Amino acid sequence: MTPAASPAPAVRTAAVRTPAGQAKDKILATAFRLFYAHGLRAAGIDTIIAESGVAKATFYKYFPAKDDLILAYLEHVDGVWTGQLHAAAEAAGPDPAAQLVGLFDALSTACRRDGYRGCAFINAAAESASGTRVHERTVAHKQQILAWIRDLADQAGAADPDRLARGLALLLDGGLASGVLDADPAAAAVARATAAQLVAAALPTPPTDTHGDD
Repeated sequence: MTPAASPAPAVRTAAVRTPAGQAKDKILATAFRLFYAHGLRAAGIDTIIAESGVAKATFYKYFPAKDDLILAYLEHVDGVWTGQLHAAAEAAGPDPAAQLVGLFDALSTACRRDGYRGCAFINAAAESASGTRVHERTVAHKQQILAWIRDLADQAGAADPDRLARGLALLLDGGLASGVLDADPAAAAVARATAAQLVAAALPTPPTDTHGDD
């Protein structure tokens, strides 16, 4: 008697990447590396196509214009950096005031990594004209970070949340710039200590900082 045929295995489409999906990933990974290392304008489309190993038609299928690729790059950077900031803030505990100081721990990780070249959004803003899609995306990112810090300042009970948030955002950008200008590992610690002073001065009750001596 012939044994019954085994049922065909289910196709797990969600677990298998299509060649097209892999091609897009290669383009984005290559663009991320070249844009950050060399700048948005210095990294040309032909170089990105050659180093990603995709066909030119495939590239333009996903990114009809170079700015489309730049925006995808910035979107990815936004997710990574915003995630690092939130993770650093949450690691400081539930107190919003402590989180305002703790978020500066993200500087230590960012500024010490190999190939660090500063804030990708500040770099992009310097290379893009005001009013363009790329420049507007850099502004939107900074506004989102500022709004988040302002919300934490408000929750912490700052007398002037807008002023505190602005000061901390400027300090954060300064720390990012210092990390590439002088490459001093102590810059992140100094920025954090300065943030603690700003927060303490802005609040009726200073925050409980359990990591200040790390």
